[in-house]
Amino acid sequence: MMSQAAPGAPSVFRQFYALTKPRVIQLIVFCALIGMVLAVPGVPDLSQIRLAAVACLGIWLVAAAAAAFNCIVEQGIDAKMKRTAWRPTARGELSNTQTLVFSAVLCTLGSALLYFWVNPLTMWLTFATFVGYAVVYTVILKPLTPQNIVIGGASGAMPPVLGWAAMTGDVGPEALLLFLIIFLWTPPHFWALALYRVEDYRKSGLPMLPVTHGSEYTRLQIVLYTVVLFAGCLLPFVYGLSSWLYLAAAVIFGFGFCVYAWFLWRDYSDELARRTFRFSLIHLSGLFAALLLDHYLL
Repeated sequence: MMSQAAPGAPSVFRQFYALTKPRVIQLIVFCALIGMVLAVPGVPDLSQIRLAAVACLGIWLVAAAAAAFNCIVEQGIDAKMKRTAWRPTARGELSNTQTLVFSAVLCTLGSALLYFWVNPLTMWLTFATFVGYAVVYTVILKPLTPQNIVIGGASGAMPPVLGWAAMTGDVGPEALLLFLIIFLWTPPHFWALALYRVEDYRKSGLPMLPVTHGSEYTRLQIVLYTVVLFAGCLLPFVYGLSSWLYLAAAVIFGFGFCVYAWFLWRDYSDELARRTFRFSLIHLSGLFAALLLDHYLL
């Protein structure tokens, strides 16, 4: 039973919308769209644009369903953390039953769209991503190991693979290169957040790396991962998926991320960790935007 809304409380629509973690989903769909664009040589025709639009909607629905399911599983944890205590499930504004039904409806609709109007491979890959994030990562990995982000990052790296599969009906090596970039980007991105939210994670009981191994070790891991990420981001150019425009962006963004990581390691502050986290978002968005521009301009 939904609790009675207090004066000034969000509307029911906004409460359900908040469950979908809109900003995260926007980045997921954007990365999937890049996979779709790169899978189509030249300018897409009307039928390909229509296919991409349906695929984006289907992926959005299933990703939103996974986010809502995550809110059920982590309801108790969310209530203990300042970053997530506002969520409707954590505040008791929406019940677990309501959230579960909402998640199931979104997942069913999204899966049906992908299966019947895109292709079965995309549907199964997207559903596997749902299970990987909502069950394998959230239920199993996250509460058990400080390497949760590293292993669970595979689910978060799937969007460009889904996009590629939607347009081609298969998974090519180009899509796997894009997968690798996001997979390598995920640990330093989340560990920067975990550094300045370490007390929240400690209070919640989650074994995030700064809690189990300390700040200095985590910062060193961020440095190492950003260096490997830098190399990984050059692979689309080496493979021939992109040209010099993307290469220039990869070098600039990659060098910037490494600089942030280096200073974070040598002279830590919560503010610098926040800036590193924010830059990681700019890094990934800028990198994939450069791929998009490179594809059409050169």
